Amino acid sequence: MSESTMKIIDLHKDIGRKQIIRNLNFEIRPGEVFGFIGPNGAGKTTTIRMMVGLIGITKGDVVIKGHSIKKEYRKAISEVGAIVENPEMYPFMTGWQNLKHFARMSNGITDERIKEVIQLVGLDNAIGTKVGKYSLGMRQRLGIAQALLHSPSVLILDEPTNGLDPAGIREIRRYIRRLAVEENVSVIVSSHLLSEIELMCDRIGIIKNGKLIATNDLNEESDTDTSIVNLDVNPKEEAIEVLRTMPDIEVLETADRLQIRLKRDDIPHLVTTLVHRDIEVYGVNVTQTTLEDRFLEMIGENVID
Repeated sequence: MSESTMKIIDLHKDIGRKQIIRNLNFEIRPGEVFGFIGPNGAGKTTTIRMMVGLIGITKGDVVIKGHSIKKEYRKAISEVGAIVENPEMYPFMTGWQNLKHFARMSNGITDERIKEVIQLVGLDNAIGTKVGKYSLGMRQRLGIAQALLHSPSVLILDEPTNGLDPAGIREIRRYIRRLAVEENVSVIVSSHLLSEIELMCDRIGIIKNGKLIATNDLNEESDTDTSIVNLDVNPKEEAIEVLRTMPDIEVLETADRLQIRLKRDDIPHLVTTLVHRDIEVYGVNVTQTTLEDRFLEMIGENVID
């Protein structure tokens, strides 16, 4: 496996006597989109601010391409592009003029590189237009272009789809996936839109009360992944008795149809067992658990932003 682009090592942040971030450890791989999610106040933005050196680290470190953000700040931060708040652009200047202005702040950014990032984010037709006439989605894409100018290894986006309509959200998602593949950039996305995180990301990290409680690969089905199964059976009471004798099956409710949770691969065995016990099976409806279901189950709260 390729060496990690970024490592978060035993990260802590205290403000006064209050611990905001505790024992945070995870890493970001090259060319992956990593979703960083958690309830409001969990510590997402604080962590991101430490990643880019906007606030101090109480204990631990952030290592980017082998460079410590604490000891080698300039080398570490040169590998990072970030949009922590809404991108600030000059509305009276064109998209091209804005990018040229930001390009002067770094060494070696050519017009060819500016054209590359414009094409990457799909702003070819609007780059000569004043930014004041851009839609919110176009301004977000221009912000991503600006963050990519110096060819960073890591792109950090805090709520990149905030305030966008569904078309704009889909647009940003498409360009984030594209730059991860075409530029091999590691992208860290913080968002409260869990359905978008599920579509956009390769892996997720879930933070709660300043601690990382889980990391999950969204592209691979885990052996522990479960499905919700609705069974239309008769007699229901006898089916419940059978199910309660079977391992790794959780009976969730029995109001109308019988609902259970189990591993997807165990469904054929379940149906066979019920039929062999002379229980009539009229229907089996499988619902895969969503990221939102798993998120709410893990944090134990009815809060998702």
